Amino acid sequence: MDATFFANLASEVEIPADGTISRTLYQDDKVKVVLFGFAAGQELSEHTASVPATVHFLDGQAELTLADQRVSASAGTWAHMPANLPHSISAKTDTRMLLMMLKAGKP
Repeated sequence: MDATFFANLASEVEIPADGTISRTLYQDDKVKVVLFGFAAGQELSEHTASVPATVHFLDGQAELTLADQRVSASAGTWAHMPANLPHSISAKTDTRMLLMMLKAGKP
């Protein structure tokens, strides 16, 4: 079995001067793991996902909207989102966030 290891997730993505970047770190039939880097002022507009997901903020300051609830997010903030939950992210400072999309397992 091959393991996937990152000693420092934050160092795996360099935040662009004015934009958003995403990098898929791992993917199999059960999970997709994506690392995002948001420059201050960047947004991920409201959308939904067809699978449950979690977000874990590694650094920075952002506003996370989950349906009609707005929360402040910073290093250590974690949230679980059921499938089809409207959500969005607005980076107040340079921000790194780990997204895990939880796919249905094969029977």
